[in-house]
Amino acid sequence: MNIEEKIIFSNREYDLLTVGEILIDMISKDFAEDFSSEEYIKNFGGSPANIVINTKRLGLNSRAVSSVGFDGFGDFLVSHLQNEGIDTSLIGRTTCPTSMVVVTRSRGTPVPIFYRGADYEIEYTEELDKAIKNTRIMHFSTWPLSRERSRKVVEKAIKTAKESGTLIGFDPNYHRDLWDKDFDAIGYIKSIIKYVDFIKPSEDDAERLFGKDIPKNQIKKFLELGADVVVMTLGKDGVIVADKNKMVQFNTLATEVQDTTGAGDAFWSGFYTGIIKGRNVEDAVKVGLAASAFKLKYIGAISPMPRYEELIKQFNI
Repeated sequence: MNIEEKIIFSNREYDLLTVGEILIDMISKDFAEDFSSEEYIKNFGGSPANIVINTKRLGLNSRAVSSVGFDGFGDFLVSHLQNEGIDTSLIGRTTCPTSMVVVTRSRGTPVPIFYRGADYEIEYTEELDKAIKNTRIMHFSTWPLSRERSRKVVEKAIKTAKESGTLIGFDPNYHRDLWDKDFDAIGYIKSIIKYVDFIKPSEDDAERLFGKDIPKNQIKKFLELGADVVVMTLGKDGVIVADKNKMVQFNTLATEVQDTTGAGDAFWSGFYTGIIKGRNVEDAVKVGLAASAFKLKYIGAISPMPRYEELIKQFNI
């Protein structure tokens, strides 16, 4: 695959299947550079789940694979998906409490505190197997990789996706605090990269995996590990997209920033939608930038994302 290529998909029921966390985002009411805020507001959260909602609003047929607790927060999350018209039959329930992330609003990269619970209790079922084979793109992040139980599910899902021709997107959002201390998380994440078609690290993600370096060098490291296409988001400096033969940088389309939470998820959502709608990879990045710019105008990980046709008209792309 290269960034100038338009991908021809076979006829499948689902456009996108995300595998990973669905959780509560407790986001501070006020901006702060620490956790001095006294008021936090409950929000729907979890990167893969955010992507499912965004892409559904953009016009894709998307579905989530995850697990929540038999508690009020779990009910809230499942109801939220159902209200969006999303099939929740692959959302498991467990006696573990629903997972939560506490985040202070920031105009830079938010610093989270993690409370893990039900999110890694996912199971590989016959229905999941069928869903992977019947979707165009499968997406996952490092969250389910960080615990053995869910890691085995993702590994099996990757194998099924490769065998069935389902494309794979990977968010390498590594956080040391999520992993067992005696596990070589960085080494493991690097070993997974060769199986994916798209990978979208932020500068922070790349630094956590490789140490400090300039973006173009970081991108080359992902390519050397076997990724077909690398998209590196650079915040206010835009995005670089690359394959083994070409590297292109785009400026941000953002003009207003209320809250950066979920901006990366919005980018993924626009990017996947652009690809499904027939754009080549390079051109789909523009849709990702537009979706991210739209989201940045709103507080919380989820914004009232418009349909794809309205989004591209609004940003003239």
